[in-house]
Amino acid sequence: MAGDARSNQGEKAVVNPQESPIRRMKADLRAKLCAAVKAMPVAQQEADSRRVCGTLRSWTAYQNARSILFFAPMPGEVDLWPLLIQALGEGKQVGLPHYDRNRRVYEAREVKNAEQDLKAGLMGIREPASHCAPMALKSLDLALVPGVGFAPSGRRLGRGKGYYDRLLSEAGGIHCGIGWDEQICSEIPLEPHDIVLNCILTPSQWHFASPGKV
Repeated sequence: MAGDARSNQGEKAVVNPQESPIRRMKADLRAKLCAAVKAMPVAQQEADSRRVCGTLRSWTAYQNARSILFFAPMPGEVDLWPLLIQALGEGKQVGLPHYDRNRRVYEAREVKNAEQDLKAGLMGIREPASHCAPMALKSLDLALVPGVGFAPSGRRLGRGKGYYDRLLSEAGGIHCGIGWDEQICSEIPLEPHDIVLNCILTPSQWHFASPGKV
């Protein structure tokens, strides 16, 4: 789902006179960051994705995690799919966000077979099929979270629908943002519903917002 509405890659900010100043600031920042990601060469994205997968694989918290919520990458997002396949082979409990069209929210469902358990969901994003069992969010050891932008303080900028904030508000374990170096900002405006992450990983470095938890 990678995570909110995940559909405005590279779009320009649309001015709504009824929006709050914070939301206008977010929209402007979102447009700027999407443009920066769009300008990244495909070869760089592929190489940086491999680098992030390697760093996660060597992270003690990842190695010890028994249940992990991954995300299916959209174009322009870090591709952790090889790591998801490896996690299945290691016997970890692997989950992906699944969109509930009746409640209009995302939930976590378990994936056991990457070929048989997936379908195209909202916006064409790969997600668990209806036969996949729900995962208990409170029991998660690790949630890997995409975004449009991240701040070292743990703040995250999504795509404006709040899907991931609602999902993470019920999730246990470590909440780890996954993004490009081009998506790191000095600060991101915060609204009451926004969930602050414990850490953020980019191809070049870690940002630990909650050192005691990770």
